[in-house]
Amino acid sequence: MQKKPYKIGYTAGVFDLFHVGHLNILRRAKEQCEYLIVGVSTDELVMEYKNKQPVIPHHERIEIVEGIKYVDRVVPQINRDKFSAWEVLQFDAMFVGDDWKGNSLFSGVEMKFKQVGVDVIYFPYTEGVSSTIVKQKITL
Repeated sequence: MQKKPYKIGYTAGVFDLFHVGHLNILRRAKEQCEYLIVGVSTDELVMEYKNKQPVIPHHERIEIVEGIKYVDRVVPQINRDKFSAWEVLQFDAMFVGDDWKGNSLFSGVEMKFKQVGVDVIYFPYTEGVSSTIVKQKITL
């Protein structure tokens, strides 16, 4: 078996109305690391920065993500501070969709991660699918 570039990887998201885009990022992350930790945003956090309640409650989203074969551990994401997540979880790489590249949330954290040897790996965003698009299709 080929050695993976990273020992511990981390990604995070809301994972509301789980779809193939979510699966793609989890699959690609697991291809890069031996152990994958996934942060699932709490309902309170989603309300704080998106100003809307997730369709699926946090405890159910946790169960869904725990059931994915690529995921080794699921933790609640209680804030968007990725560096504080690293301080607790000590991952080697963080995986994120490239739709976040250049976002102020990641620009600063990339510099902090570089100082502690953590790589930020951007994966291509899955075109044509998002929880917002799924919600729009449901209401048609």
